[in-house]
Amino acid sequence: MALRVVGAGLGRTGTKTLKDVLERLGFGPCHHMFEVRENPAQLPFWQAAARGETPDWDAVFAGYAACVDWPAAFFWRELAAYYPDAKVLLSVRPDEAWLKSIQSTILPLLRDRAEIPPGHMRDTMDMAHRLIVERTFGGDIDDPQHVLAVYRAHADEVRRTIPSGRLLTYDVAEGWEPLCRFLGVPIPDAPFPVTNTTKEFQERVTGARQVARR
Repeated sequence: MALRVVGAGLGRTGTKTLKDVLERLGFGPCHHMFEVRENPAQLPFWQAAARGETPDWDAVFAGYAACVDWPAAFFWRELAAYYPDAKVLLSVRPDEAWLKSIQSTILPLLRDRAEIPPGHMRDTMDMAHRLIVERTFGGDIDDPQHVLAVYRAHADEVRRTIPSGRLLTYDVAEGWEPLCRFLGVPIPDAPFPVTNTTKEFQERVTGARQVARR
């Protein structure tokens, strides 16, 4: 199965909602950081990719129809080239809302990853630290203006690179219509879901840390 949708949006742009929505629309399973966290066999692929090696993308995404979120989003350019028939989805949200969200969730988790006991979750966070903190933000996650500048530059680069007919810049607040139109599928007769809020993220991390310490 080749990827049909490549998600180019950074984390905290509604990527978990997008995973759920894409699967509801028939573009599943959809790869997300949750897949790495919950499937230890996935981690070596991404550890190698974080070191700069080129993985076998067909092996990484075997059985998946779409991908969103880090770590895959870091490789949006490579994946868009490798899967030329896939549509590219750039998930976005208002700048300040995104900054507040990532500062309350992903960045402190990665900054404090040494508190996580050794094991799969810690190894996953080490991989994510390399891709996100070091390679995406250049090691500087404490300057909000720098973090925002990286976010904006990333979106601009995706828009410059991917032809407009292949790309949708999308905020999950827009709901079903623009996404379904882009993907060429009917609009479901169901409310548009919203998942993985900041509160849910923080509660999940707290629970995972408690389990890891047992």
